[in-house]
Amino acid sequence: MNTELVQKIKRSFIDTYKTEPLMIFSPGRINIIGEHTDYNDGFVFPAAVNKGIVAGIHKSDSGKSTAFAVDKDEKIEFSLDSLKPATAGSWENYILGVVAEIQNRSKIIGNFNIAFGGDIPGGAGMSSSAALENSVVFGLNELFNLGLSKEEMILISQKAEHNYVGVKCGIMDQYASMFGIENHALLLDCRTVKAKPYKIDFKDYELILINTNVKHSLSDSAYNDRRSVCESIADMLKVKALRDATEYDLESIKANVTPENYQKALYVIQENNRVVAASKAMEADDLKTLGALIYASHEGLQNQYKVSCDELDFLVAQAKLNGHVLGARMMGGGFGGCTINLVAKNESEAFQTQVSKVYKEKFNKECSIYAVKLSEGTHLIK
Repeated sequence: MNTELVQKIKRSFIDTYKTEPLMIFSPGRINIIGEHTDYNDGFVFPAAVNKGIVAGIHKSDSGKSTAFAVDKDEKIEFSLDSLKPATAGSWENYILGVVAEIQNRSKIIGNFNIAFGGDIPGGAGMSSSAALENSVVFGLNELFNLGLSKEEMILISQKAEHNYVGVKCGIMDQYASMFGIENHALLLDCRTVKAKPYKIDFKDYELILINTNVKHSLSDSAYNDRRSVCESIADMLKVKALRDATEYDLESIKANVTPENYQKALYVIQENNRVVAASKAMEADDLKTLGALIYASHEGLQNQYKVSCDELDFLVAQAKLNGHVLGARMMGGGFGGCTINLVAKNESEAFQTQVSKVYKEKFNKECSIYAVKLSEGTHLIK
């Protein structure tokens, strides 16, 4: 956790509201493997990281509530008894949505002030939105003794995203951000919403994220399109979700679907199997196999599910050329954002320098690089 960020948010809160806040850290997340499996009731392998959202929160006696986005230097006031979504794409919807969903559960909250800021790189696919939602629900739960369990809190965050932000997200982001454990990844079953923690020792390797700094515009429509393809094929197979299907089952309807949609469904079935295989590789301390599965995941996302882009594919190809990288793949919804790379620590700097140089030459823009550590989930800052 970034202590400078904590100090900055605390100072901003005290300067703005003239009182000491309750301080909360809510982390962003990475996903080691298991992309686009969450809305197919499948398995994912996320972990909370040491970058996230810091929020200060306190009760307000002024008869209204306010939220202050410190990084943007923007402030809004709102009334708890007339909540409605702000314009699409506004940061305030994450906060208003959480408040509305708490009230939908017949929980009583009073007016409050919140100030927040973060160090999650924007558009990197590390779920700053889930971190913000979780920090708000966690803070309000503490402040007003709402008695919500962490399970209830993440469902409130997810509903806020569905109903106020308009993104029909799965539960992975909120779960990983809330339940993260230091030095562990979570094998999450998205159907039961239960996870098994795996302690991970990356030994002489580290996780590096490389942000393409691009976001191609088709991402939302393509996401919804992929989702409906998966649902229609599950219907044809008479299963609840693709997580229940095997490659053999899929073969039986091959003649009735387009080759493109067949490949998309095949990708989901195979990726789900890769996540389970990755958990076994971690149990066996077998980083080499884990790396190979990560590369295979990217290949499926690029060639079967078709949610990658030139910039992501270029970064993964560069990783493959380097014998000190065990695995790399695009992470997140696709069409931009980050690759996740498992790189030998003693060769990491040289790899980063080389990749930055060739990426700039190829695309005439900079990529951004971050090392991340697996961290604790949403918690009070003492």
